[in-house]
Amino acid sequence: MKYLVLTSIMLLCSCSKQNSETEHLQNQIDSLQANAYKPGFGDFMSSIQVHHNKLWFAGKNENWKLADFEITEIEENITDLKKFCKDRPETKSIGMIDVPLENLKTAIKKQSTKDFGDEYLILTNTCNSCHQKTKHEYNVITIPTAPPYSNQDFKPQNGK
Repeated sequence: MKYLVLTSIMLLCSCSKQNSETEHLQNQIDSLQANAYKPGFGDFMSSIQVHHNKLWFAGKNENWKLADFEITEIEENITDLKKFCKDRPETKSIGMIDVPLENLKTAIKKQSTKDFGDEYLILTNTCNSCHQKTKHEYNVITIPTAPPYSNQDFKPQNGK
């Protein structure tokens, strides 16, 4: 009987210690999550703007691989925006860009400079429609006139 009581006490102490350690670890995890950097809506929009700009110069130079890369970067930013900024009212409207992006991807796959230009304009206008809908009409997006970086060549290298 003494053996049973002693074993029970040891098990209770062991469980209590494990619960305490588990609780401590969970508190650390909660603290890390609460203090982790979460990009803001503007961070994503700025990144999308840069890729939108680079996409234009890639397409105009018929660098279809780069154009495909840049449109994928835009899509990844939108996916992350939906994940990290789901509570922002603007996020609810971001889906209006899906069809213009798909149409632009088709133009890139076809390697059609004319279709690219037409679809890029529709994409740009859709960005502005979204800005108007979300009360950010003061933020007007245009077709770029200069690349965002002077140290990138947008012409295709080693063929298309």
